[in-house]
Amino acid sequence: MIKRAFDFVASALGLIALSPLLAVLAILVKLTSRGPILYRGVRAGRNGVPLRILKFRTMVADAEKVGGPTTSDDDERVTKIGLLMRRFKLDELPQLFNVLSGTMSLVGPRPEVLSEVAEYSPEQLRALEMRPGITDWASIWNCDEGAVLSGAANPHAAYKERIQPSKLRLQIKYRDEHSFSMDMKIIFYTLRKMVDKGWVPRELRRYGKP
Repeated sequence: MIKRAFDFVASALGLIALSPLLAVLAILVKLTSRGPILYRGVRAGRNGVPLRILKFRTMVADAEKVGGPTTSDDDERVTKIGLLMRRFKLDELPQLFNVLSGTMSLVGPRPEVLSEVAEYSPEQLRALEMRPGITDWASIWNCDEGAVLSGAANPHAAYKERIQPSKLRLQIKYRDEHSFSMDMKIIFYTLRKMVDKGWVPRELRRYGKP
């Protein structure tokens, strides 16, 4: 398939081109806090099959044991270098290895934790019919989830109320309308959003702000 061939070539080239940056980030994570360099969180992959998503660790060691599954920017578990990486999405770069292996795609619904997926309705489960991705419509609509949840007394409850409903609608939108040309558009939009966080593509304007 064209999508899988593109994913393989693009992720391989991306890993080669970004290898110096990946090395620097790995060193910074290791030097600034105790724990592993990479976070290997379990997420629901295509058709709900669990996968281990790779990220640079942005939180203290064993963070999941002392807090919930949702993280805001003011979460005390987030390290200083972790906050910086989250702001610019640098912690997501190791997911290129997931794309290379075929467990993820460059574009597709963002993988969710298993406990959240267990509560999906039959309609919402349709989002799992696609291979999960690094970016999608929902990632562009809400490019800084941690900032949106910052200050919330219960970040997880705020996520379920303010973010998850529209996020799932956008994931299902992608599932129903996906094409290679749409993938290229989403990648371009994602890059533009990284340099202009206030920009909203016309396809997402009716969804409002999270």
